[in-house]
Amino acid sequence: MALDVRPAPGGARVAPPPQRRRWRTRLSRLDVSLSPYLYISPFYLLFLVFGLFPLGYTFWVSLNHWEIIGGHEYIGLQNYSRLLTDDQFWNAVGNTFGMFLLATVPQLLLALFLANALNRKMRAPTLFRMGVLLPLVTSIAAVAIVFTQIFGRDYGMANWFLHFFGVHKIDWQANKWSAWLAVATMVDWRWTGYNSLIFLAGMQAIPRSLYEAAAIDGATRIRQFWSVTVPLLRPTIIFVTIISTIGGLQLFTEPLMFNSGYMNGGSLRQSQTVMMYMYENAFQRFQYGYGSAVAWMLFLLILVFSLLNFLIIRRLSRGAT
Repeated sequence: MALDVRPAPGGARVAPPPQRRRWRTRLSRLDVSLSPYLYISPFYLLFLVFGLFPLGYTFWVSLNHWEIIGGHEYIGLQNYSRLLTDDQFWNAVGNTFGMFLLATVPQLLLALFLANALNRKMRAPTLFRMGVLLPLVTSIAAVAIVFTQIFGRDYGMANWFLHFFGVHKIDWQANKWSAWLAVATMVDWRWTGYNSLIFLAGMQAIPRSLYEAAAIDGATRIRQFWSVTVPLLRPTIIFVTIISTIGGLQLFTEPLMFNSGYMNGGSLRQSQTVMMYMYENAFQRFQYGYGSAVAWMLFLLILVFSLLNFLIIRRLSRGAT
């Protein structure tokens, strides 16, 4: 049986009633205006429950004298004023920033140069690009055990290598600078490859025609790197710098494992970070209010230094262009 597709006799299609058209128009407008918010709402609902609420509740706890047994007493900003005169807290802040600077600055430079090398033509590029992720998938406990052996005082590989240059044995865990350097090396080994892949993704978005034009003008590879790659990679550099700042100021597992699980970071607290000090107060001394104040101070420090890093990197990148 053949299908009759000819228009119905009687001429033009019958238009829907005006009221029905108005409803369709309103639904269409609501769909356009509300759909984006509905799509992203699950993330914000989860952030509200698991991110914003704990943040606000931690601030409320920090305003109280709160111990594990018994109730709590509202004391206002006394925990914060006590924190400002706490030598152990400022020692932890100094350790955190020391390890952060020793780890992050060389890590980002190495990642940038490694990404530039991976961006060139080579055989089996996928193998090499995936290979830099191997340190990241390695268990952090295994990494800490291996690096603790490498930086051992009596039989460590680092001291064995340094003795060729006439350097006496270093007790890496006993001194502040040596402990910072050992932890920073551990962090760099683990995260440099990850950051290099982010840089590589940004480099591959740069048009090849710019490099060809620079080569025609006589620019060397080094000149192309500083005049083409770095300026156009500015958003990626800012992103990686901020992420590294957040991660670097939250150092916890690496120094903890390096000190064999001791939360004080050594007998003189030489490698105790702010995160470790927060944990020590909240879950070992059971001073929840004071531990919450430490957590909020760390949050503010991360906020301020992320903003400073953003402004500095943006100004440097503009200067490079």
